[in-house]
Amino acid sequence: MKETNLVLLVIVTSILFLLYGVSSLSIRYEEALILFDGTSLVHYLVYFSTKLFGQTDLALRLPFILLHIASIVLLYKIGKLFLKRKTDRVVSIALYAMLPGVNSAALLVNGAYIAIFLTLLFVYLYMYEYKKLSFVILLVALFADNSFAILYLSLFFYSIFNKEKQLLWISLTLFGISMYMYGFDTGGKPKGYFLDTLGVYATIFSLFLFLYFVYALYRILIKEEKNLLWYISFSTLVFSLVLSLRQKLLLEDFASFVVIAIPLVVKVFFNSYRVRLPQHRKYHNIAFGVVFTFLILNLAVTYFNKPLYYFIKEPSKHLAYKYHIAKDLAKILKEKNIIHINIQDPKLALRLKFYGIKNGGIYNLAQSNLKKTIYKKIDIKYFGKIVKSFYLYK
Repeated sequence: MKETNLVLLVIVTSILFLLYGVSSLSIRYEEALILFDGTSLVHYLVYFSTKLFGQTDLALRLPFILLHIASIVLLYKIGKLFLKRKTDRVVSIALYAMLPGVNSAALLVNGAYIAIFLTLLFVYLYMYEYKKLSFVILLVALFADNSFAILYLSLFFYSIFNKEKQLLWISLTLFGISMYMYGFDTGGKPKGYFLDTLGVYATIFSLFLFLYFVYALYRILIKEEKNLLWYISFSTLVFSLVLSLRQKLLLEDFASFVVIAIPLVVKVFFNSYRVRLPQHRKYHNIAFGVVFTFLILNLAVTYFNKPLYYFIKEPSKHLAYKYHIAKDLAKILKEKNIIHINIQDPKLALRLKFYGIKNGGIYNLAQSNLKKTIYKKIDIKYFGKIVKSFYLYK
């Protein structure tokens, strides 16, 4: 099969999974807050998307799905600079597209994918010698999100070791401006968040892939050529782990700059794999199988997690609980011709507002039995398990 067709297959498969993910999610309160009351770039992306395509879940998440597709293409183009074989390039973008953390970033309303896309766009332009344009992207990134201070710091280290004077001064200046504009909390006493941070990274990558990822970055550090992707990913990973010794981090501010090094992991693996005779590749084959097995399991949990409600005693402990219920509740209310209802919970009210359920009218919605005459009890069920009950009063 032609390489272009394989790349398209990866992209189309990823889109199909994301579309299924969109259909199974409800808007979260924090996402509704960004849409209705936000002022960030993320707000304007989802605001214009919902205005253009309608107030639907797909329109809400479409900007991040499009950024995901563009990022896969950019990562493929970047990989062509140092991955010489077609197989390696396709495996690298397939692996990237399967990362649980990347899929979550492509589905949820947050700034993570803006950081991934702009970083990859900068790397692509810089490595293909469009340096002036790449500097423009760095400037745009300054106003896009506060997390880009980490990128500027990584580029500062890269420019020192590679004697890139122009990039050195630009990255140092932008880092200083970013610190002035947004600041960066480094206070606090050691509280033991190091293991928590490792756990989150293991969730983003899947456990065994993260272990090999760390090994690959270390191997490049001591033995192989270090390019721009490595400096960004390695510096960010080390910086986040050091900071986690004294404070809890928002890892979405860091992970976006770490996951982009997946092509380097593929390069290290296949370089080690191919120097061995076929009969001596047993452990590499086992490692490859284990990594992909756990990666697929993690990805399956990301998309097909509703059956887990059946096994969880307390539904609110479900990993995606905050992204469920609202859409299903709105659908039931509309089936009863109720589009105005009084809701005491302001968070739930804002989520239902996205689905066209407004405050007011003759009905009241409670989340507990108020010992009044119940007009209707509404049970939200997934796979036969009651996840949440609501009580409708007239």
